[in-house]
This record gives sequence, structure tokens and C-alpha cells, in this order.
Amino acid sequence: MQPLDVEGSFDVHEYRHGLKLMSQDRATMHLENRNDFACPACGDAFDDLFVSEKRENTFGNPGGPFCVVRTDDQVLLLTH
Repeated sequence: MQPLDVEGSFDVHEYRHGLKLMSQDRATMHLENRNDFACPACGDAFDDLFVSEKRENTFGNPGGPFCVVRTDDQVLLLTH
């Protein structure tokens, strides 16, 4: 299982072959993991990935375990 590389910044284009874009606006993206990429925080496979460039974010109940990773300019929320 290939982990997402979040060193410095996360580039979604490197993983387009295994992530399905569910929604996007100017500062956020919601992606589904279709290729069993590994979570950069815990190393396990994750279901969904939320990427935000916004300084403040509010999340509802993801319904299960999740990890949060901070890059230089993004917040990544990964649900398991």
C-alpha cells in the first residue's frame, strides 16, 4: 500500500489514478480512495480524503475513526 506523500505539500495530481473526485470548490476537495492508498498519519488504508487550503474548517461527524495531517499550506482529513 503506497502512502500519500505529504512532505512540504500534498499534490493531488500525483494520486489522480487512485482517487476519485467527489466535490471541489476554490479551497477544498473531497476525494474517495479507490486504490487503497495508505494514510500518512497512521499507515492504514483510508476511505475518504478532504483537502482544504482554508485556515479554518468545520467538520461534522465523520461516522468513524479519522486522522488529520497538516502540510505547509493544507489540512488533510482522512476517514477510515
